[in-house]
Amino acid sequence: MFESKYNKLLTGILIFIVIAIIGLLIFLGIQYWSSINNTQEAEDFVDNYNKDGAFVATVEENNEENNEPVEENGEDNSKIEMNTNTTNTQTTKTTTKPKKKEYNGFLVDGTMEIPKINLKYPVLSTNGTKQLDTALVFLYGAGLNHVGNSVIVGHNYKNGQFFSNLKKVSNGDKIYITDYEGVKKTYTIYHHFITSPDDTSFYQRDTNGKAEISLSTCTDDSSGRLIVLAKED
Repeated sequence: MFESKYNKLLTGILIFIVIAIIGLLIFLGIQYWSSINNTQEAEDFVDNYNKDGAFVATVEENNEENNEPVEENGEDNSKIEMNTNTTNTQTTKTTTKPKKKEYNGFLVDGTMEIPKINLKYPVLSTNGTKQLDTALVFLYGAGLNHVGNSVIVGHNYKNGQFFSNLKKVSNGDKIYITDYEGVKKTYTIYHHFITSPDDTSFYQRDTNGKAEISLSTCTDDSSGRLIVLAKED
């Protein structure tokens, strides 16, 4: 009788373990396919972004010139009124200005490509939890491809997404940034280091009249921050 109860308990434990393993495998499978789909979606966006360029908003300005009636005096000092038809001349000036695209509901400052680690992602304009869960994020600075330093952050999920493979880059590797105005610049990595999570000393620095970018993500153990510096060629 004791052995029967023991066998039932053991069987129940084994069934629980099997169900737990199956559940874990399903969860990991969903996470894996979600990661692949998200990465592919980001890559497709970058490819189309670079191909199509930024959206353009058209602004029209109308100018009107009116000819007013003219009065003249004749030689006999009698007042002669000469009427002319009022003529409205309308000049239309058409100007264009870039308009930022959206990625999953968020405005995009541009895109980033790092061939060394097969990275292609949009760079979102604003920082927040949802934005960081969606793509890379512009955090601070002059603006993409502008003179000065621009800080771009991304999660390290250790699954290949976002900046998970940033630790694999080396000095001399290339980074390509296309901004929302359609300008594409090439940057070369020249320094990388690990610092504390609250270190912002690299935010402001003299870039000698060039555009630079600073990439920031968590280390694998989340105890520090991996910083990668690159400057335009």
